Amino acid sequence: MSSEPTAGVAMGSRRGQPLPQELLDDGEQLDSKQLKELQLDRLRATLHHAYAQVELYRRKFDEAGVRPDDCRSLEDLVRFPFTTKADLRETYPFGMFAVPMADVRRIHASSGTTGRPTVVGYTENDLSMWADVVARSIRAAGGRPGHKVHISYGYGLFTGGLGAHYGAERAGCTVVPASGGMTARQVQIIQDFKPEIIMVTPSYMLTLLDDFEKQGIDPRSTSLKVGIFGAEPWTEAMRRELEERMDLHAVDIYGLSEVIGPGVAQECVETKDGLHVWEDHFYPEVVDPLTDTVMAPGDEGELVFTSLTKEALPIIRYRTRDLTRLLPGTARPAFRRIQKITGRCDDMIILRGVNIFPSQIEEIVLRIPGVAPHFQIELAKRGRMDHMTVRVEARPGTDVVQRENAARSIAQGVKDGVGVTVDVMIVDPETLERSVGKIQRVRDLRRL
Repeated sequence: MSSEPTAGVAMGSRRGQPLPQELLDDGEQLDSKQLKELQLDRLRATLHHAYAQVELYRRKFDEAGVRPDDCRSLEDLVRFPFTTKADLRETYPFGMFAVPMADVRRIHASSGTTGRPTVVGYTENDLSMWADVVARSIRAAGGRPGHKVHISYGYGLFTGGLGAHYGAERAGCTVVPASGGMTARQVQIIQDFKPEIIMVTPSYMLTLLDDFEKQGIDPRSTSLKVGIFGAEPWTEAMRRELEERMDLHAVDIYGLSEVIGPGVAQECVETKDGLHVWEDHFYPEVVDPLTDTVMAPGDEGELVFTSLTKEALPIIRYRTRDLTRLLPGTARPAFRRIQKITGRCDDMIILRGVNIFPSQIEEIVLRIPGVAPHFQIELAKRGRMDHMTVRVEARPGTDVVQRENAARSIAQGVKDGVGVTVDVMIVDPETLERSVGKIQRVRDLRRL
């Protein structure tokens, strides 16, 4: 017996329908007082669990002069030390695990491209909680039981594919586990299977879009109604590009393997105003990346997370390196929002004394006629000075004059908006490397 979606996602106003009350789970129905009481109980239990079972936490707590019982309120969390990616690499592979290996049901890891990979483990309860928060995220994005979900996140040690997969199943959806790559085949599958939802990095969605158009298929004619985009920063300009070219709702999902994977926070389709943090499982802070002090609500800083329900790898005040601000809840009033993340502390380029984020370049490129949203930044030395070149693909059919105008407009936009002079090269369509996962926007040749 086939299952039809219980609710559709209508386009038009670029706002989706609110989630029906009966589809809200118990956590989403907590009021602020109930949520804070639950957070404190779970925080205290997590601190005790980490201190008792993880040698690194025991040492760090002792060095900071704190014990789990010193946490008597949520505000007391600031007394506890931060955890960094270096801590996970120091204890590689399993030194941060807080349960016996016999209780670990799955292991994921980062790519390790900049050093030892960070390894994370999950108990059976962790996997169930993870599926719950991803299912909640899919519902918040507009997904409903019976929808088909095309998953183009990579499967394997990367948390994206399997995290989305089990969450979609938990949400009552039908999963199409496409993974990354074989782009032409994915386009065919979308045409044939007619999924309502796609979960993918925004950069790979652009690659899919190009292939639709190459095959002579209007991307706006597909069955897709919701795109849940994550695993890399993307801008409001990118949202407009995706929504206009695909005729779908483009919503953001946030997560990282050290905290759980995708599903830590989700943008709600009815508001699209930042990502609600699922605070019954993950407690957020925003700190000054230089002084480590907690920022006032609404001020920008580095996002920090403490897990509240993880068993295999509890994480205490983990420094994500992502830059954002904490805002009051809207579509889910009890849960605070994080502003859309468009930069990281370690993504920041310092060029001749000016701080630049790739997202600033993206915003400029996406408003210039005649160029595609495919670009790459190259940093090199010219004598003693650092220099930036921005390579941008032309859209098919643009002539020499249009390309020259686009290059001048981008260069002027960077000078006016960012404050630096850069070279801009408009290259032929499909010249730059296409992404099948997270995209590498910056090539730094200064150290080669």
